[in-house]
Amino acid sequence: MSSKTTTKTMASGNRRVTLKTIAEVTGLSLSTVSLSLRGGTTLKQETRDKVNEAAKALGYVPDRAGVRLRTGKTNVIALVLDGSEDSIDFARNMIQGIGHAIKGTRYHLSVIPEFEGQSSTETIDYILSNRTADGVIITHTGPRDPRVQMMIDSDFPFVSHGRTEFYTPHAYHDFHSEEFAALAVKRLAGKGCRDIMLVIGDDSTTNYHNIVTSYRKEAARAGIEARLFEGAGLSPAEMRKVGLDLAAAPNRPDGIICDSEMRTIALVGGLTEGGVRIGREVQLIYKQTSGILPTLFPEMDSIREDVFAAGGALTRLLLRRIEGAAVEDLQTLDEPQPHWRSD
Repeated sequence: MSSKTTTKTMASGNRRVTLKTIAEVTGLSLSTVSLSLRGGTTLKQETRDKVNEAAKALGYVPDRAGVRLRTGKTNVIALVLDGSEDSIDFARNMIQGIGHAIKGTRYHLSVIPEFEGQSSTETIDYILSNRTADGVIITHTGPRDPRVQMMIDSDFPFVSHGRTEFYTPHAYHDFHSEEFAALAVKRLAGKGCRDIMLVIGDDSTTNYHNIVTSYRKEAARAGIEARLFEGAGLSPAEMRKVGLDLAAAPNRPDGIICDSEMRTIALVGGLTEGGVRIGREVQLIYKQTSGILPTLFPEMDSIREDVFAAGGALTRLLLRRIEGAAVEDLQTLDEPQPHWRSD
């Protein structure tokens, strides 16, 4: 009986697939199969491919409890994800980016959404106490984020999507939000705007402070008026009303920068309902995280953050951290991608 026939027969039966099963099918030793599935780089690529193909065909699922007992590892990375994110497709793109980066590795992804609207330490405490993951990715960090402090104190592998103000360095990958704000202000100033407004959300994050500081600095350099509107906690209907009120205001800004797609849709809805022509009476630049707004507003300027790529970058940094890389070598920034569609 051929190897392929044997594989199909075993996969279609009720027998639980183990390392021994894969060894029998491939003709390799048990230790070679085990080493290959643990990512052993000393083995030939041909051998690793043979083991991986057999494991996939047989439907092999690692016994995580057994792995943990033998090695102290879970082969799990945890993504603690802010469930209140108002950027379109942020969660989907982040998860897909991480999933793509761990493909072919021994790691699995556990996603833990949080909906309290603030960074909870309970989830991190549970992971640390029960060692349910080998490493953690967190999003939406604050300047003195208690989750970061807990993992630094525990010397636990983690990487944050966002920076902090801790003296002790830690691994992070972040959107270069200061450059986002500077690019947007320069673009509006170049289009003749003299009175601009930044519409921004959660003021508890480091991202908020980086954007606001850069926005004010660049506006002062350009010699233009810089207003700030904080939209944290406002529903889409309430943000639409803000746009409607701005449309009717005698001193409305001639340029607007918006930090999220959800706020942009609601704001533009109110402005256009109030008779304002975007790109003529008011120039608007938004932070783009999906392909939806360019379809709705093809002539409106945007600055893109590639969230899928960020998920991959965060994962690669975390895996290096788990392997013992120094945190000082695990700090990266994603540069904004301007898409100027109107002149």
